Amino acid sequence: MARYTGPTTKIARKFGEPIYGADKDFEKRNYPPGMHGLASKRKKSKEYGNQLKEKQKVKYMYGVLERQFHNTYDKASRMAGQKGENLLFLLESRLDNVVYRMGVAPTRPAARQLVNHAHITLNGKVCHIPSTRVMPGDVVAVRERSKSLEVIQASVASATKYSWIEFNPDTLSAKFLNIPAREDIPENINEQLIVDLYSK
Repeated sequence: MARYTGPTTKIARKFGEPIYGADKDFEKRNYPPGMHGLASKRKKSKEYGNQLKEKQKVKYMYGVLERQFHNTYDKASRMAGQKGENLLFLLESRLDNVVYRMGVAPTRPAARQLVNHAHITLNGKVCHIPSTRVMPGDVVAVRERSKSLEVIQASVASATKYSWIEFNPDTLSAKFLNIPAREDIPENINEQLIVDLYSK
């Protein structure tokens, strides 16, 4: 299954923010990668460049490749409401992202791996497709035989709580209560730039 497997700090430096979470290496070198990294920081970005950069940032952030991202945008554009917000709501309701928001995985790539390796159930049935859309009322849980995994236990201990997910640390299960409000999504995303890019 295709996915980005390269160095994450290099990508974070490219966008100028730790899009994969806390990163000590990024804090040390928070300028663009490459031999002209510091010099390129002074360059002025044009409108199209800013729009493309924002799209690429969101793709890397949620671990989605180009075709899948484009299909998600097409689906968002057919929904009622604002296209940009609909796009974020669809990305937030992906199974791998919900597992990450539950707190049983420290990063989205780690959450994707848990799903791929059949450690996660959706409404009581094992689901190994990271892009599966979770609907309000669905229950996502860690399989009984996987609850003792060290990575899960360590992640739960330092998990962040989100208002749209009702997490039970005793059963390592969570109920997806509702689609989050735009202001509740903590990532630094300007979705209007993506809409403008696709509207050209």
